[in-house]
Amino acid sequence: MSLTLSNVILHQLKKDGEDTLVVQLRDQLLTHSPSTENLISEIHRIYNAKAGKGFGQFAQESDVSAWLKACRKQEMDFLTFSSQTAERLKTELSKYPFADEGVLVLAEYRSLATEYLFIGLLESKASMKVTDDLEISSTDYLDVAKMDIAARIDLSTWESDADSNRYLTYIKGRVGRKVADFFLDFMQAEVGMDTKQQNLVLMQAVEDYCADSRLEKDEKQQYRKQVYDYCNGQLQSGDEVIVKELADELPKNDQGVDFYQFASEQGYELEESFPADRTSMRKLTKFVGGGGGLSINFDSMLLGERIFYDQDTDTLTIKGIPPNLRDQLTRRLNVEE
Repeated sequence: MSLTLSNVILHQLKKDGEDTLVVQLRDQLLTHSPSTENLISEIHRIYNAKAGKGFGQFAQESDVSAWLKACRKQEMDFLTFSSQTAERLKTELSKYPFADEGVLVLAEYRSLATEYLFIGLLESKASMKVTDDLEISSTDYLDVAKMDIAARIDLSTWESDADSNRYLTYIKGRVGRKVADFFLDFMQAEVGMDTKQQNLVLMQAVEDYCADSRLEKDEKQQYRKQVYDYCNGQLQSGDEVIVKELADELPKNDQGVDFYQFASEQGYELEESFPADRTSMRKLTKFVGGGGGLSINFDSMLLGERIFYDQDTDTLTIKGIPPNLRDQLTRRLNVEE
């Protein structure tokens, strides 16, 4: 991986004897070595692979943004920037009952043609190792693989397009504890582009386009499948859905209007590009639902063929039960007779 480090430093947040969160500041930057380069390369790789990241942008009155801007103009050194950032994070994090301890990693680096600033609070965990003398000793390590309190700023985009609503990305965090509750507040950043909403709007635009084009049932199914295949391909390759590119792969309707023109004229407010969302995409080709002890999942093409829905009675009728399910049902009925 082509990655060039500019600045990297670690600070530590921990609790004192009175269970108060304090910050231990490092007084100099880390030297650039194979160890630091490997750490940031691994952080970059794992962060890229994290699904469901949110997008954001700095608020107008953001101290972190002002410090970062001064740092980029060399009006403030990176050590001072990192120390002020760590103190601010400690202050913000202290407002919450969980007040995580951890190692704060700040890294400014370039990957390919893009410059980034990574800010993440990583857990330090203990492990055991065998020494050269075959003795057992304890060692601490940073749990990079499980980071869930982290954000990254695309410095190149931020400096070239300050009005963008997606130059800042963040990991949304574990269930029940959203990173936006404190990490975005600490950076004084706002939620930007809603990836899930963009995907849902795209799905609705596809359905409306099919209806407006008066496509037959089989044609609609084929159209949906083409959209799904494109989005899934982008997801698998790590690329974003590009609406114009998607439209170029789809047939125009009878009036010669393509999907891109339709979506633009009808005011769906789709971004030019955005990451694909796996859950939203599934709605193109499958019906999925669950609740009350019942879970149902079937291909949308089966509706009206083998699966029928009666709105008046709120009933699904299934013709042709899968053999393994039929076998389970038969066995249970035979036992209970």
